[in-house]
Amino acid sequence: MPDSASETVTIAAEEAGGRLDRVLAARIPALSRSRLKALIVAGQVSIAARTIRDPAAQVNSGDTVTVALPPPEPATPQGEVIPLNIVYEDAALIVLDKPSGLVVHPAAGHASGTLVNALIAHCGDSLSGIGGVKRPGIVHRLDKDTSGLMVVAKGDRAHRALSKQFANKGDGPLQRGYLAFVWGVPDRPKGTIDAPLDRNPRARDKRAVRAGGRHAVTHWQLLERFSGRDGKPVASLLACTLETGRTHQIRVHLAHIGHPILGDETYATGFKSKASRLGPQTQAALATLGRQALHAYLLAIEHPDTEEILEFRSELPGDLRRLRDALTVDKGQVASERHK
Repeated sequence: MPDSASETVTIAAEEAGGRLDRVLAARIPALSRSRLKALIVAGQVSIAARTIRDPAAQVNSGDTVTVALPPPEPATPQGEVIPLNIVYEDAALIVLDKPSGLVVHPAAGHASGTLVNALIAHCGDSLSGIGGVKRPGIVHRLDKDTSGLMVVAKGDRAHRALSKQFANKGDGPLQRGYLAFVWGVPDRPKGTIDAPLDRNPRARDKRAVRAGGRHAVTHWQLLERFSGRDGKPVASLLACTLETGRTHQIRVHLAHIGHPILGDETYATGFKSKASRLGPQTQAALATLGRQALHAYLLAIEHPDTEEILEFRSELPGDLRRLRDALTVDKGQVASERHK
């Protein structure tokens, strides 16, 4: 299919009776539901050659739905020369190691200086437009203060293929691994958190575990334990893998099981008093960290053109290495004191 032509979907029996915009959003992961609504209202969606302008229209089994994709508009954000740590690049995609503090998309309070601004400058005319605006194809995101590996699609075909991988919910070659320094030590070596996530009804910028929310699954494994100044376990290092990719998923899930991430000002506020249990070097490292201690260290994808499995790993950045070193030194000092 040409990159700028259309998407065609045949409605399955189990989708019959569903809303047009919702069914299309599930079937075409590269297009957001809001973008699909806009295309429907604009007369760009048809069923059996009949234009449908109601996003809530019900679909029937066997319907052939065609979504016309207009040529992308010029990007609203402007390109900015911002250093990027690119670990892999070819004609289809870019894999980069995002530093903490870098916002992915322009938004309120961050109109410039974002990853998108940097990518527009870096990519030139080789940009995805499947989302409606000519821009780099951001198929997944990392929070501003989470560091680590991200993949970006350069063209529409790669954008579609990568979006499908991220929508497959654990089925397929995609792997996303994170390292998280958390408060406390789990009572077993590994586990799975299967808890739906939705907006927090008391704070719209936060997420919470809520019945009826979106399916979310995080797997974790205990890598290291760290003792506090009293010799008792105070923190640990976990390796987390995502089966789904919801907003703030790891941060909310770990807080949900009682092990929020060190430095997380949103989901670990109730643990601030525990800082007094940390050793002196760890207290100093945490005080200067200024972000949640979470790093995306592993990314594996299937290349959209060659179907080769590409795997990338990223070492802990300097601030998290200093935190780990401090936790290890303080743990060792406690052990030494206890054996005197």
